[in-house]
This record gives sequence, structure tokens and C-alpha cells, in this order.
Amino acid sequence: MGSHAAPKRRGRALGPSLGLMLLVALVGVPRAEGAPVSADACRVAGTELPRGDCGPFWQVLAEDFDGDRVPLGGFSDCEHRVDTSAAHCGGLRGAYRDNWWAYPTGWRDTANDRGRDVVGVYHPEDTVSVGPAENGDGRMFIRMWRPADGGPVHAAAVVPRAVMQMKYGKYSARIKVTKLAPGYKSAWLHYGGGCEMDHPEGEWTGDLTAFHHPCGGGEQGYFPGSDDWTRWHTVSTEWTPGHVRFFVDGRQVGHDTRNVPDRPLSWVLQNESALEGPGAAPGSSAQLDITWVAAYAYGWK
Repeated sequence: MGSHAAPKRRGRALGPSLGLMLLVALVGVPRAEGAPVSADACRVAGTELPRGDCGPFWQVLAEDFDGDRVPLGGFSDCEHRVDTSAAHCGGLRGAYRDNWWAYPTGWRDTANDRGRDVVGVYHPEDTVSVGPAENGDGRMFIRMWRPADGGPVHAAAVVPRAVMQMKYGKYSARIKVTKLAPGYKSAWLHYGGGCEMDHPEGEWTGDLTAFHHPCGGGEQGYFPGSDDWTRWHTVSTEWTPGHVRFFVDGRQVGHDTRNVPDRPLSWVLQNESALEGPGAAPGSSAQLDITWVAAYAYGWK
């Protein structure tokens, strides 16, 4: 899961009218003051956590990380009822225990199955924390690192419990890589039963991209979203019967209808060692900040 090679980009010049039509479809009709209208179902155009239902989506999680802090060590003892909606981390308390789970310490990351020289092992207890940034903004911090002795990368995959094993929905977050180093990546995904939807995915030193692997096989859908992980981005996936749509900063960057999953899947915020390019250097570290997460059920009302 999460191993993709970006295809060579092909294209030809568009006529003025067709080019304009595609641009409007991607960024929405401009407002009077010139700012584009978001194309996603919640019309999220700003930086604040969206609250409330929108279109066919019913909000089931709205987390801005401005409440209790979770120091390093909180995401520990996560072996309980793994990969089920009852999964939990014994080291968490209160709302975070209710709302979050993480891949347990010792699980191997994707690079272990891909013949990489540098691989990773999940260690949520020393990679994941929650607290205020320097400007006071509450965030979840994903700080991955490789020991100075050259051991495996300490990776992190966190899972919102409210949308574990849920069919369809909308999944959004605002993210930024605040410390960059080669050898680290994200592959946030839904997968299972021969189906996979990945957004965002990519080495943090490369492009932010979405992928769709149709259920049962077939050519992957490849949708570039941004060339810079070190800027704030709002990323969203909208999964409805027969459709998956990917958004970056309110702009639709991809849409696929080929064998879209129709079974319950979990949303995994997976961060791990790189599958392309150089591996993480001994003693290096890199960090992704998440300032909010919002998730929605589809058609429950």
C-alpha cells in the first residue's frame, strides 16, 4: 500500500475556450472580490476548521487540537482490538482515547516489503503528540526520526476512530511539513479488499499527489495536487457511491468512477519511511503538523 510511481506527464495545448472551461471546473466561479469559490461539498475556502453538515455529508468528527495536550508517550499501548472500531490506545485519556487510535509499536511500514535499504517501524509513543505550536495554535505533531545508530525509521500512522470501517464519507485535514528532510513521506489512505484510495501521498521532498487504485485492479488514477508540502494545504477526499473526488485547497484535482470501493474502510493517516529517492539519514528527523481534522458520514440521515 502506498507505493506509486508517478507516470510521465503527457499533454497538449488546449484551445482558449476549453482551457477556460477546465479552469472554472477546477477552481470554481470567482467571487466578486476575486477569490475562488471552493469546489468541495463544504465550500471550505478559509483556514478554519469547518463545522456542521454540508450537502450529503454529516459531520462526525471536528478536531482542532485546541483542547487537552497529549505529550509524547500518550499514544502507547495501542494493541487493543486492532483494526476494528473498538481499537484504542491504553496510554490515551478522555476525548483522545475516544477519538484516536494508532498503529501499534512494532508494526512494520510499507518500505519493509519493497526492498528498501532504509525501512521503518511504527512507534506512535515517540512520534505523535498534541499541543500548541509557538503561535498558540493547537496541533497534532507527527515527528518521525531515524536513530543515530542507523536503525529503522520511527514511523507513525494515526486513525480517527469515528470513521473506522465506514462506507463512503468526506475526509478533510489542514497540514504542513514544518521540518523537511529526505527519506520521509505520507500516504493517507483507505484500502482493503483490493481497493485503495490515497490522498495526500508523496515523499515530503516531492509532490503532494492523490492516487486511486480501482477495486480488482486496473490502471491507477494519478492526480497531482501541489509541488510543496512545506506550505499549509487543506486536503479532502469525497467518497460517494461510484465516485471518488480529491481536493487541495478547495480545488478539485481528481475524480474517478472506475470500480470505486463500496465496502466499509478505515481512514489511515499513514506517515512512514520513503519508498522513492534517498532513505532517511541516521540521526535525521522530519515533522508534519496537522492543525485540524474533519470527517463526515454519507447518507446517514
